[in-house]
Amino acid sequence: MESKKAHLLYVEDDESLSFVTRDHLELHGYRLTYCENGRKAMNVIKSQTFDLCILDVMLPDLDGFTIGEEIRKFNTQVPIIFLTAKSLKEDKLRGLRLGADDYITKPFSIEELILKIEIFLKRSQVGILPVQPIYLTIGKYHLDHKNLSLKYDSTSKSLTQKEADLLKMFIDNKNEVIKRSVILETLWGEDDYFLGRSLDVFISRLRRYLKEDTRIKIENIHSVGFRMNVDTTPKTI
Repeated sequence: MESKKAHLLYVEDDESLSFVTRDHLELHGYRLTYCENGRKAMNVIKSQTFDLCILDVMLPDLDGFTIGEEIRKFNTQVPIIFLTAKSLKEDKLRGLRLGADDYITKPFSIEELILKIEIFLKRSQVGILPVQPIYLTIGKYHLDHKNLSLKYDSTSKSLTQKEADLLKMFIDNKNEVIKRSVILETLWGEDDYFLGRSLDVFISRLRRYLKEDTRIKIENIHSVGFRMNVDTTPKTI
C-alpha cells in the first residue's frame, strides 16, 4: 500500500529560488502548495491543512512571522521552518518564540532543507515513508532511539540523547555522505568550530560502540563530512 505523501506549504517570493526548491521537493515525493506572497498564504492556511510549513520571512506584503503567528492560532503542532537572508540573533529568537521548529539562513543547501523536513515529519509520524519501527537495525546492532539504548546480542549500551540522535541520522542516511555543517546545524543548532570539535568526539564514541561489527565503518570525508558505510554483502564460507 502506498504511504501518505506529506503536504507542505511553501511561501517564497524569490522566483528563481522557489522554482529550484519546488522542483527538488516534488522530486522527493512531497505534495506541495506554493504561495508567492503572504496574502495568498493567509488565505490558503484557512482553507487547507498541512503537515509542515516552510515560510520565507522577508516577503513584500505580510512577512513570514505574521503568517507563522496566524498558523499557530489554530495549529500548535504543525512543524514550521523559517527561511531568511538575515542572520540576526534577534530574528532567530523571534521566530523560535513564535513556535518555529527551525530557522534556516539563506543561502541554504537543498540537502539541508530536505533532511530537516524529513526529521520533523518523522517526529510528527507523517511523511512519504512509513513510520519507523521501535528498533532501527544497523548490521548486528539495534538502536532503540526512544529509550536511548544500543543493543548487540545480549548486551545493551545506554546512550546520551545526542549520541542516539547522531546514530539515528547515520542509520537513516547509511552509505550516503552527510555534510558536517548539516549535522551540526540539525543536532547542535549551529555550525561552529568548537561544536565541530565536539562532533568529532561523538563520532569517535560511535565508532567505539560499533566496533564489534567490522562491516560498519564511519568514514571521514575530508573537508565535507561523514558517511556510515555498511557492507551488506553476504559472507562466503
